[in-house]
Amino acid sequence: MMKEQNTSTKVLAITSGKGGVGKTNIACNLAICLAASDKKVTLLDADLGLGNIDLVMNTENKFNLMHVISGQKTLDEIINIGPGGVETICGGSGIEELANISKFQLQRLLDDLEKLQQSSDIIIIDTGAGIHNSTISFCLSADEVLVVTTPEPASMTDAYAMIKVLKARNYDGRISLLVNMASSLTEGKRIFRQVSEVSMRFLNVPVYEAGIIRKTDKLTASVKKRVPVVINYPNSGITSAFASAAARLMRTSQKEKSNESFFRKVVNVIF
Repeated sequence: MMKEQNTSTKVLAITSGKGGVGKTNIACNLAICLAASDKKVTLLDADLGLGNIDLVMNTENKFNLMHVISGQKTLDEIINIGPGGVETICGGSGIEELANISKFQLQRLLDDLEKLQQSSDIIIIDTGAGIHNSTISFCLSADEVLVVTTPEPASMTDAYAMIKVLKARNYDGRISLLVNMASSLTEGKRIFRQVSEVSMRFLNVPVYEAGIIRKTDKLTASVKKRVPVVINYPNSGITSAFASAAARLMRTSQKEKSNESFFRKVVNVIF
């Protein structure tokens, strides 16, 4: 008999309206900071075709969920242990194929994923950029959605568009905004205020501040070395910013849980 759903597991979907905003770096470094607080963290790369968590975390994700669906691998066999003990999983085309698999394959996969949820304190989903069905399905099923933007006008506009879609789809969880690549803390705060005020005025959606990550050469250097910046520069300002954002995310309350697991909710939205 399957154990009851672990209601203490928090699921955080990290998304953006457009690509190139540093979403994957945000996901990886936040995961490491959260794991440092004695939490068991699972990081799922659900960015179809463009997933690069393995590059940031320096792991070898040779296999993905599609190998589990086909029966070639078990879920345990595709999990890689990254820095800080973060468990990483590559979704690959497996996410997109969920709507096309047999009921038997789907049930087997869901059983495995629910066991994974049982054993994790936090599941972080690095979604694809843009407003695609698979991206929205993960966001709608998560306890909290973290939207990443940069100071670029196009990025801000697309972040607002993502918030608008979540509102239209009746998302009932918490929406937070993280400003990445800010030239200063002042600029980052200004960007946050602009997006949050417009969201409240026109959508009646509260958007909470997750943090400000300033632009720094340390991040570029870390990406080149394939070492997450919080590991490469543990005493830097950017690491402090990630740690603060992680602490803020852990303090937020979760939306009321239903009897359905997170992964079953995702499948129901896809179908």
